[in-house]
Amino acid sequence: MTNSFARTLSVAVIFCTFLPSALHSGRAHAAGRPNVLYIIADDLNCDLGCYGHPQVQSPNIDRLARRGVRFERAYCQYPLCGPSRASFMCGLYPDQTLIHRNAIRIREHVPEVQTMSQLFRNNGYTAMRIGKIYHYNVPKDIGNDGHDDPGSWDRVINPRGRDKDDEPLIFSLRKGQFGGTLSWLAADGADEEQTDGIASDHATKLLRELAKSKEPFYLAVGFYRPHTPYVAPKKYFDLYPLEKIVVPEVPAGYLETLPGPARASLTRKKEQVNLADDLARQAIQAYYASITFMDAQLGRVLDVLEETGLDENTIVLFTSDHGYHMGEHGYYQKTTLFENAAHVPLIISAPGMKSAGQATGAPAEMIDFYPTLAELAELAPPDNLSGISQAPVLRDVQARPRTAALTQFANGYSLRTERYRYTEWGEDGAEGNELYDHETDPAEMRNLAASAEHKQTIAELSAQLQKRIAQARRVPQGLKQIPERPAAKKPRR
Repeated sequence: MTNSFARTLSVAVIFCTFLPSALHSGRAHAAGRPNVLYIIADDLNCDLGCYGHPQVQSPNIDRLARRGVRFERAYCQYPLCGPSRASFMCGLYPDQTLIHRNAIRIREHVPEVQTMSQLFRNNGYTAMRIGKIYHYNVPKDIGNDGHDDPGSWDRVINPRGRDKDDEPLIFSLRKGQFGGTLSWLAADGADEEQTDGIASDHATKLLRELAKSKEPFYLAVGFYRPHTPYVAPKKYFDLYPLEKIVVPEVPAGYLETLPGPARASLTRKKEQVNLADDLARQAIQAYYASITFMDAQLGRVLDVLEETGLDENTIVLFTSDHGYHMGEHGYYQKTTLFENAAHVPLIISAPGMKSAGQATGAPAEMIDFYPTLAELAELAPPDNLSGISQAPVLRDVQARPRTAALTQFANGYSLRTERYRYTEWGEDGAEGNELYDHETDPAEMRNLAASAEHKQTIAELSAQLQKRIAQARRVPQGLKQIPERPAAKKPRR
C-alpha cells in the first residue's frame, strides 16, 4: 500500500461524533428489545441472484434472503437519491417532506420531523451511521457529512477510501464528471482500501464492541456502490467478461408510444442516448462488478453479526434508495417511472420470524420501513407517518397490508398493483398516461393506455391513483412545512 493510500486510510477516514444524548435515561427501556441493522446500497436495482438475474453474483444478499423475507414488489417513492432517502427516513411522501431534488437537508422543509433513527434514539437505543444514509453528492461528498441530519444520530463515521484519490484514473462519458454520468474504473488494490471496504471494517468493529457492551443499537450502514462512478477492484470486473454482457434492445419507434414526459425522462441524458455497443458493455460490466464488490462488503458485516451472536436479536433490513436502468428502454441510470428505476430490492430478517426464507408478492413502499421497524421493536411511531407496517408479511407472506404502491417523478405519478402499473402525467393526466400489464409485459414495453379493451381498468386505476395522490399531499399531522422559495427570476437581457 502506498504512503498516500495509507494516509487516506489512517487519518482521512473517520468523523466520529458522540453526543450527550447517547446516555439516554431510556436505555433500560430498550433493554431486551431487538437491535436494528439497517443496510442500504446506493443506486442498486434488482439485478441480483435472489431476484432471478442469470448473471450477477450476489451471494451475500442471496444468503440474507434465505434467512429473511424477500419482497418482490417493493418500490421507492421517488427515483432520485435525495427525495427518496428523505422520504423513507421520515416515513412521509416527497409531497409531504417537500423534497423533490437533491442537496436538501430534511429540516429545511420539515424542521420538527422525528426521523426513523431518532425514534430509536428517543427510546433508549444508540443510533449510529456509517456512510451514506441521507443524500450525498457522490463521489464529491465521500468522507464528509453530505446532507446528513445530525439529530438522527449519536455517532457518525464517514469513510473515505482510495476511490477518491483514484478519480483522475476514472473513465467518464463526460471527462471529469462522475456522479451523474456513466463512469467506471477497474481499480488496483484490495477491497479494504475502497470506501465501502472501510465502511465494512468500521461496521464489523462496532458490532464486536456492541456485542460486548450489550447496549441496544440502531446501526445504519450506507454503502456507496454501485453508484457511479462504478469503481471496484479488478477481480470483480473479471467475473463479467465483456463478450457475455447482454445489452437490452429497444425496437424502432418505441419512444413514440410514450407520453411526452415519459419520453423526455428516457432521453434527458443526451450523451447516453443510443450508446455504442462497446461502451454499453463496459458500463454494464462495471455496474455488475460494483454490485458484487458491494455484496462482498455486506458479507463481511453479516459474518461478524453471526460470529458475535448478535444475529439472534437483531432485525436486518437490506435495500437500495431506488432502482436503476442499465440499457432497458434505451436508458441508463435513474429518474424514470419505469419498473427498472422504481423497483427496489428489499429483504427483512427478524428474530423468530415465521416466514424466513420465503418471498412475497405483497406491494410495499419504502415509507413502510419506518412503521415496520417500529412495530418489530415494539415502539410507538409518530401519528403522522404515511407508511404502513409490513410486519404482518413477516408472519405470513400471503398478508397484504397494501394493495398498491405509489411512486412519483417530476409531474408524473405511478400506481403499481400486483398486476398493473398505471401512470398519469400532469394534473389529472393532462400530459398523458401509461398502462402496463405485468402479467404479459413485465418489461413494460407495451403501453396499453390507448387500448379500448382496457378502458374500464384505466378508469378504476385512475380513480385509485387520484385518491392516493391526495393522500400523499396531505399535510402531516402536527408538522410544520416550509415550502421552498421560488428561484429569483433573472433579469432579461
